[in-house]
Amino acid sequence: MEARRKFTTVLIHVILVIFSIIMMVPFLWMILTSFKSVTEATQVNPFVIFPSVWKTDAFSTVWNNMNFLLLYKNTLLLIFWRVVCAVLTATLAGYAFGRLEFKGKNVMFSLVLFQMMIPAQIFIIPQYLMVSGMGMTNTIFALVFPGMVTAFGTFLLKQAYMGLPASLEEAARLDGCNIFQTFLHIMSPLTRSSMVALGIFTAVFAYKDLMWPLVVNSSSTKMPLSAALATMQGQYTSNYPQLMAASLIACVPMIVLYLIFQKQFIEGIATSGGKL
Repeated sequence: MEARRKFTTVLIHVILVIFSIIMMVPFLWMILTSFKSVTEATQVNPFVIFPSVWKTDAFSTVWNNMNFLLLYKNTLLLIFWRVVCAVLTATLAGYAFGRLEFKGKNVMFSLVLFQMMIPAQIFIIPQYLMVSGMGMTNTIFALVFPGMVTAFGTFLLKQAYMGLPASLEEAARLDGCNIFQTFLHIMSPLTRSSMVALGIFTAVFAYKDLMWPLVVNSSSTKMPLSAALATMQGQYTSNYPQLMAASLIACVPMIVLYLIFQKQFIEGIATSGGKL
């Protein structure tokens, strides 16, 4: 029995290692391609993995041609404000739907669930008309606008608040707390892990958002990293070493954020039970 358990453990670890390597292949291929020449990057030969000569020309070219400091700034502002707005609105709405009783509650929450079922691309045209009507195109606000309210975050926080015992609110009410004080001092601190999870999801989704920035912004000074990288893709041909070098440079902010908040990332994802 002990030998069988050890064999099962070893087998599981081997399978996990194999799948981890498979998941790392695209990232490693991106790194290797960024050091190749254009000819090596485009030749159809699966056995040519490593570059014959390690070149750094692609990195210097894209760094000189693209204002990465400005792109980093736009991307970080996009992530920061989307996370702040999403967590704030989802926390308030989640508490209202999860703990309060008011007229039309079920109908309104059904509309939230209905929004989750519809592809996000359907909302692009009305969102663009709203931003354009406010005269806010080509601004950071335009990038943040679709993520200010999140249906997924509202649902996630509602479930978190519903999991808390009602005795906490009763005790707070007996101590003289009103609804806002109960929410701010008693209930919201207990859902901190769900807020972290929502912040993680929002940050990742904002970082890789591509279609909306291309639609709402035509100015190169207000583009985030994802939209700037998309402009490097040519219609008929692309310089893949430069594209991969720019993509590698664009990965730096998320890698740094992950290294800084690694513990919060793991705890938030484990608590939410979700996948990125």
